[in-house]
Amino acid sequence: MNYQWHTTLKEIYDQAVSDYQAGKRGAADFFTAEQIAFLKGIGHTAQEVYDFAEDNVNYGEPDWETFLLIAAVRRDYFFVEMEGKHSDQIVESDTLPPKDAEVEGIVWLPRIIAKAKAKLNGEMNPDLMYGCGGDRKFFNTNKVPPADFLRYVWAADGDDQRVIDFVKRCAAG
Repeated sequence: MNYQWHTTLKEIYDQAVSDYQAGKRGAADFFTAEQIAFLKGIGHTAQEVYDFAEDNVNYGEPDWETFLLIAAVRRDYFFVEMEGKHSDQIVESDTLPPKDAEVEGIVWLPRIIAKAKAKLNGEMNPDLMYGCGGDRKFFNTNKVPPADFLRYVWAADGDDQRVIDFVKRCAAG
């Protein structure tokens, strides 16, 4: 484990942003074998970096800091809860709650809880992104920082009502 892991991640992220701006497309062509091994070693995939770089270029968000905070939560979970072992499960898009699903009047919450659990476990289908446009709308509407939400889902340890109550407190200001 390298205590400077974030600087290597920043180099990879900056390269991805630059490559995307230059017209390069597709996560498979963005990264060297060494970079992919580094990402795997911290519980990440090339697709995740690509998605964040792509959205940053196309929409101006999420920024590097948001990506880093999310990456840090996933990395911590990977080492602490998963003991550095990768899951062999993948959460498919069609198994998530629908985009218009709601709980206690909060639209998207059932979906983002499921996505957060998949993100923590490294089980995101490459077609999914934790922090996509729909997620960002949810986070902004409810005043919930995406990395804080991820940490709260982790801390709630499967108790979705705790997560719901946390979101309600955030939204209330």
